[in-house]
Amino acid sequence: MLRVLLALMLTIVFTSTATAQDEATLDRSATGGAQTLEDILARQRGEVVEDSFRSNLVGNPDAAADITNQLGTLGGASDPDLWRALRFDSADITASNNGPAATVLMQDGGMRWLSFREGPLITYGGYLMIGTLALLAVFFLIRGRIRIDGEKTGRTIERFKWIERFGHWLLAGSFILLGITGLVSLMGRKFLIPTFGHDAFAFIAVWSKWIHNNVSWAFMLGLIMIFVMWVLHNLPDRTDIKWLMQGGGIFTKSHPPAKKFNAGQKLIFWSVILLGASISVTGLALLFPFEINMFAATFAKLNSFGISGALGLGELPTVLAPHEEMQLAQLWHAIVSFVLMAIVLAHIYIGSVGMEGAYDAMGSGEVEEQWAREHHSIWVDEVKAKEGVAPEGASPAE
Repeated sequence: MLRVLLALMLTIVFTSTATAQDEATLDRSATGGAQTLEDILARQRGEVVEDSFRSNLVGNPDAAADITNQLGTLGGASDPDLWRALRFDSADITASNNGPAATVLMQDGGMRWLSFREGPLITYGGYLMIGTLALLAVFFLIRGRIRIDGEKTGRTIERFKWIERFGHWLLAGSFILLGITGLVSLMGRKFLIPTFGHDAFAFIAVWSKWIHNNVSWAFMLGLIMIFVMWVLHNLPDRTDIKWLMQGGGIFTKSHPPAKKFNAGQKLIFWSVILLGASISVTGLALLFPFEINMFAATFAKLNSFGISGALGLGELPTVLAPHEEMQLAQLWHAIVSFVLMAIVLAHIYIGSVGMEGAYDAMGSGEVEEQWAREHHSIWVDEVKAKEGVAPEGASPAE
């Protein structure tokens, strides 16, 4: 289900500006059935042009002249027929390499991929990062640091064990490295080459690629660790509704009750798990080229369920060249990574300069008891109950 939703979002991105061309209005008699100027202009505008009138015109071996005739070696296909067969991947190609992409000699989907990658992806991804940082800066100026309201007790309570902190920092550290090296790979040509030159960028790019490919395994391990350790604590419950209705006390001085993880932390957790899993799957597809193909199968499910038609997308392609699978995986990998980076920036802010005492939870693992009571009162009562200590405000039994 997750894969269907992710591919659906990606499909909407690519089809938002495309409109189907009305074949009934096109008259190709003047060109003998070949494409017209209107076909070419529509394609340049990004509209979908039905190409069966070209893809089927690839020659007919049965119409070939006899081998004894002067033109017999043409085999019933002219040069334009041959190029059309290559263009639409219907030529009978053999290769010494048995790889899935070895016989695909022409694939024009790469131009659409390149245009989106160098245009909207970098532009809007950059705006998202800068906009997130700007909003956090404005929020800090307005709200300031969230302080511990009550009097500090001088006592601490264990918030996270060492293995939990290890899993968190493994995931966090690897994601930061992946984010930096990923941005170098995506935006380096546009921003780093003009600044540092080709030679310096080549050195940075090679090492960024090596770091990105190898640190990805640490990210996936950290993702599994935090899921196993914290999934039960992050299941939604009724206390989350009250926490959300009060804005978690972030915008006010109130402190709604919460368990070990409040509703805001649960949203962060599930965002990291779901988006991180999506990034991991597409990352594996990029690490092992042409081995993991998911988009054609997903598009087929969207078509069969009628989802694509209900959204006005028409029939999505269910036969994709191996290169197109890789291109879609790369774009989706980058899109989801941008969204997760924005979420993580907000998480880093609130866990460091944004809230007093928050960093200690993942620093030493021990937090000030008053901080814990203000932000996770239900959890503190549970911990104290296990230790045999009566919660604050409790009256002795008569």
